[in-house]
Amino acid sequence: MKIMVIVAHPQLNESRANQALALELKKQGDILIRDLYQEYPDYNIDVQREQQLLLDYDRVVFQFPFYWYSCTPLLKKWFDDVLTYGWAFGPGGIHLKGKEFMVATTAGGTEKAYRSGGDNYYTISELLRPIERTLTRCNGTFLPAFVTYDANQATDEYLAREAKRYAEHVQTSLYALAH
Repeated sequence: MKIMVIVAHPQLNESRANQALALELKKQGDILIRDLYQEYPDYNIDVQREQQLLLDYDRVVFQFPFYWYSCTPLLKKWFDDVLTYGWAFGPGGIHLKGKEFMVATTAGGTEKAYRSGGDNYYTISELLRPIERTLTRCNGTFLPAFVTYDANQATDEYLAREAKRYAEHVQTSLYALAH
């Protein structure tokens, strides 16, 4: 299975959590890891290139910090620009059929804060629904998300454990993730 990870963090060099996750994946050697903010600092996304990359990979992981209950601005623009009508959805929009998509996010709050009735009122799964629906509307399969909670306060040991758990999660089969 060919896996591509699109890291979308506006200050990746300052993020201990997102750096730890990406570095662990780099050790795997067979996963393409891309830094969206480094590739498109001017926000001018090469739509044809991005669509071709989507065609070339079986599983696409979107890694980002949980940013105002959503993804980062450049990733949102990426969704808007790349997942076009007639290509990703709508009449003729069958290019992503059979592709697997996954979200990997880091949250500053604790897992307890992301529970129904918690500080954020909703679970991460509920808050990720717009992204999930975007990808399923494009005929993709949305896999269970990977979340690292309490990322701002995390110890190096905790981040190392999370990174190993992340690498395993990203490479786990669809069947195992669903059960």
